[in-house]
Amino acid sequence: MINYEALFKISYGLYIVCSGDRSKGNGYVSNTVFQVTSTPPCFAASCNKDNLTAEFIKETGAFSVSVLHQDASSEIIGKFGYKSGTDIDKMDGSQVLYGDTGVPVVLDECIAFIECKVVNTIDVGTHLLFIGEMIRAEVIDDAKDPLTYLYYRRVKKGFSPKNAPTYIVEP
Repeated sequence: MINYEALFKISYGLYIVCSGDRSKGNGYVSNTVFQVTSTPPCFAASCNKDNLTAEFIKETGAFSVSVLHQDASSEIIGKFGYKSGTDIDKMDGSQVLYGDTGVPVVLDECIAFIECKVVNTIDVGTHLLFIGEMIRAEVIDDAKDPLTYLYYRRVKKGFSPKNAPTYIVEP
């Protein structure tokens, strides 16, 4: 027997992962970003192969991770989590910094960001796991708490979209 509620006990944060450049950028909400090494500091970001951002990460060899704060709006989560970059320009109307690698970094409703250059890509079936060496990290707001997936589910009553690695088809 599998009790899928057990999977929700694993701790996650919610982030906006972006890639691209000044002419065209894209991003998605991710709950699967985590640090994998300390020297050098490297992070893993899981991205569905069907996401436009996966193509941009492969093309640029870089990605950014913006840490959402606990009070992040449903609008920003909806824009980056439930809409496709093939249908809308997700950077339009967003406060964006272009990082050292040229990739977009979303600053709206975020408390920190990191920027990584890709050092490895692992195919894990429906998703690609991009391993990136951190080349920049900044704190935007030290007073607010990060948004966790547990808070998103319990308090904001959110759920994972179909392309998320944590999406579960209820039996």
